[in-house]
Amino acid sequence: MTAAAQPGPAGGRGRERLAILGATGGIGGYVLSWAVDAGYPVHVLARRASAVPRRPGVTVTEGDATDPAAVADTIATADAVLSALGPRGAKTPGLLASAASAVTQAMAKSGARRLICVSAAGAFINEDPAANPLVKMILPRIFARPFADVREMERVVRASGLDWTLVRPTRLVDAPAASGYRLRDRYPPPGLTRIARADVAQFMITALTTDGYLRQAPAICW
Repeated sequence: MTAAAQPGPAGGRGRERLAILGATGGIGGYVLSWAVDAGYPVHVLARRASAVPRRPGVTVTEGDATDPAAVADTIATADAVLSALGPRGAKTPGLLASAASAVTQAMAKSGARRLICVSAAGAFINEDPAANPLVKMILPRIFARPFADVREMERVVRASGLDWTLVRPTRLVDAPAASGYRLRDRYPPPGLTRIARADVAQFMITALTTDGYLRQAPAICW
């Protein structure tokens, strides 16, 4: 499937209140810029408030994504939550799973239903019957810990009962958004294995504004 996400200014959904985690990262920065430009009220959780651009309509809670209190404060009035968090290596083991637990618990209390999270296609390469056997042998060994965190994060989100979408990008690169990208349920389409962070952000926006891909885990690549 080939897609190019070009949502309108308001996505046809009014002015929902959005909560964004990971807004200071590569993917999250694009998501935040789109939301602000589209006029959505946004509440951001960031470890350093000073790292978030000061723009009208943006509220910032300073804190960690694994802190239930900080997460609950960020999500308290949100209609939808977008998490662009990514694993940060040995210094923060279990970050994604811990954040997912805090987010889903906060959403259960607040009543918010829509959750869109960045995952990783590589964490599920062993399940992909079309994947290269050599890559299937090597990649999970190199990234054993972060991939385990990704899989646990997905397990927590899937068990939440929320209206979730788990976006599984392939290898992320810093490049302009392409004119189109390819999608496949659960596993990447064959061929190129890269995707720009800007394209992942655009796809998250499309999933949000169209209510598409509910309870699905689409893999995305060029």
